[in-house]
Amino acid sequence: MKLYSAPLSLFARKVEIALAEKGLAFERVMAPFTQTEGYRPKLPEVLAANPKGQVPVLDDDGLVLFDSTLIFEYLEDAYPSPPLYPAAPREKALCRLHELYADEIMLVPLRALMYRSGPRSTDPERRTRDREEALKAETVITDHYGEIERRLGERDFLCGAAFTVADIAVVMMVLYSLRLAGPPITGHPRLAAWYRRVAARPSVAPVVDEIAAADRALSFPVDAP
Repeated sequence: MKLYSAPLSLFARKVEIALAEKGLAFERVMAPFTQTEGYRPKLPEVLAANPKGQVPVLDDDGLVLFDSTLIFEYLEDAYPSPPLYPAAPREKALCRLHELYADEIMLVPLRALMYRSGPRSTDPERRTRDREEALKAETVITDHYGEIERRLGERDFLCGAAFTVADIAVVMMVLYSLRLAGPPITGHPRLAAWYRRVAARPSVAPVVDEIAAADRALSFPVDAP
């Protein structure tokens, strides 16, 4: 099994966590990345597999897949133990909805913070606009924190007593918000406790450490508001 990943790709890192949770051995191939040029040169294997030219790409004995959600679903079918989805259809659907919420709802305002770790614009108007958009996005991110707090309730994990793909997806969004000087989670105690618990898992902690190391090597100092 081979996974094409990248140092700061939150979607590829999602797949790394899932593979670790399932105890699956894999070869990791890191796509070259810089904050100034992005993914250059793009790996031929990634371009051949994914029309978008993006990681993650998983090659499992010749079966080549892209998109973290599709890879999650394949891994669950092909390697069902330990499970990363609830068994009951209703709970499984809700779990998928949590993952979608992270990937397609929480990510939207998070994108407005990403300039903070990139090269500084020389255009004063652009810098002002970026900072204004980021501050607006922080309000939305804080609202998302509240929604995750509500969904957690008194449970250990988003989908109940067991760790699932929903927790993987959401923890990556919270991690990326925090690394980009987004709003703190201290005002959401259940979310904060969940984040500490999930970030300390053996599958997640190395990813957190590697992302921090990649930031030190690749990113500009965060341009906080």
